Amino acid sequence: MPYSLLKPCVWPALPALLLTGLLALAAPHSGQAQRAAGPDRPTDFLDPAFHKQRRDLVRQALPAGSVAVFFAAPVRNRANDVDFVYHQNPDFYYLTGYEEPEAMLVLFKEPQTINGQTGITEAIFVQPRNPEREQWTGHRLGTEGTKQQLKVQYVADNKDFATAGIKWASFQQVHFLELPADVRNDPRDPADLYDLVATFRQQAAVPATFDASASEVHKLIEQYGLKAADQLRPYLQRLSQEQAALGQDAYIQSYLAAKTDAERQRAIVNKPSSRFESGTLSSALDQLREIKTPEEIALLRRAVRISAVGQQEVMKATRPNMSERELQGLHEYVYRKYGAEFEGYPSIVGAGNNACVLHYIENSKPQVKNDLLLMDCGAEYHGYSADVTRTIPPSGKFSPAQRQIYELVLAAQDAAFKECKAGKDFQAPHAAAQKVIEQGLVKLGIIKKVEETRRYFPHGTSHYLGLDVHDRGTNGPLQAGSVITVEPGIYIPEGSPCDQKWWNIGVRIEDDVLITEKGYDNLSKEAPRTVAEIEAMMDRPSALDGFKLPELN
Repeated sequence: MPYSLLKPCVWPALPALLLTGLLALAAPHSGQAQRAAGPDRPTDFLDPAFHKQRRDLVRQALPAGSVAVFFAAPVRNRANDVDFVYHQNPDFYYLTGYEEPEAMLVLFKEPQTINGQTGITEAIFVQPRNPEREQWTGHRLGTEGTKQQLKVQYVADNKDFATAGIKWASFQQVHFLELPADVRNDPRDPADLYDLVATFRQQAAVPATFDASASEVHKLIEQYGLKAADQLRPYLQRLSQEQAALGQDAYIQSYLAAKTDAERQRAIVNKPSSRFESGTLSSALDQLREIKTPEEIALLRRAVRISAVGQQEVMKATRPNMSERELQGLHEYVYRKYGAEFEGYPSIVGAGNNACVLHYIENSKPQVKNDLLLMDCGAEYHGYSADVTRTIPPSGKFSPAQRQIYELVLAAQDAAFKECKAGKDFQAPHAAAQKVIEQGLVKLGIIKKVEETRRYFPHGTSHYLGLDVHDRGTNGPLQAGSVITVEPGIYIPEGSPCDQKWWNIGVRIEDDVLITEKGYDNLSKEAPRTVAEIEAMMDRPSALDGFKLPELN
């Protein structure tokens, strides 16, 4: 799934040596364990010890005298009395393994006393058991289930948070990420997420004007305002244009107005003081989630292999008279067949001009015909998402023009793969892919100058992959244990200023790559990638060849 080149860069706020030290303090856990809210659930969820280790590492990153607060994701309404399928906040899941709504986690740097219980360093407040509600919406862990299965030190009903007696005024700093917004208040529930956030704001005295994004930017200026000014200033200028609140922030604008290092230094030291801070948590999670543990890699491998098999099976089944939505359904059937709970993102299945829309999700074309078909689809397995794209000719054979564009993108991806090495700059794969595409587009006569490349290759080549399809990470040098995508593409929509034979050709080839100590491992290599491999796979019989449904009049 393509990632915009205009997306904000992520700057590490914790020194690399600190991260190394944190990771060294806790050896990775091997194996996985059942974490089942009910009977007959899979046995390969992450072990509670994994989540405990993650909480400990975040606590260690906190400064003395501080507390960190995390909230579960809101329930989102789809229409009337129907909600969207619930998906947990990935940071909350990473730290707890808890999959239900209406909950919050509190981490204390130093042990605290809660409701008379001493020595508490972590507390989770969860929705209580409710047999009547569970009859309609499913089993809840409740406090006892959470204690037994997730092994958090202190567990209480969410309604007990208001009277927990946490001494918020005693903390030198209160750390939290952007608070959930636009949250519905269920009048039947006195301690739903709406009430939890409101109670936290009131008890911790969080100013109504506090802006988590501004807090993160302030920390970037403080740490990188001098040593990385050339990279930071254009990034902040772009952010200021995109977000009105940042454009009006006096500290950010005073830094941007500075012309010399001396002026920048004077601006930096005038950072407004606040007990409330977001940058430390965000940076700690960026660094921790960038490097996957062996347990996480096992789940990612599973998600990616499922997605690669999906690509294989859809290649064999595709015919020109099939619809985009039908092909989407085949991908997603394979995911469910192998136990994936969700798609990692809305499936992109676009033929012809639709393939030139980067995040095309309507998938509404009645017949794909003989236009190139771009399929950007990824299974989500136990929270971890794959992201695999293949582009195929529904007729089973590439036309000469289609083949030329496809093989140019393939060459760009091969060049990018060579840069997938620990220590290489995060942008190195993109730079290599872009150079190949620039030269190729000029050679084909599609552009006259390399500066025009962005018209046809408008996105980045790589992003991190994990609990989010565009996962957290530092965007620093590539590190062993990180998983990234490699996804160059060329998109030539109808009406483009080039020969019409190229119109309606959209090609993206995307693989999921694990960076290793010695190079990389292409996790999605089972999905055919070359022209010969794709055409051979499409020539194979499909298990669906004889599958016929009745006509609907």
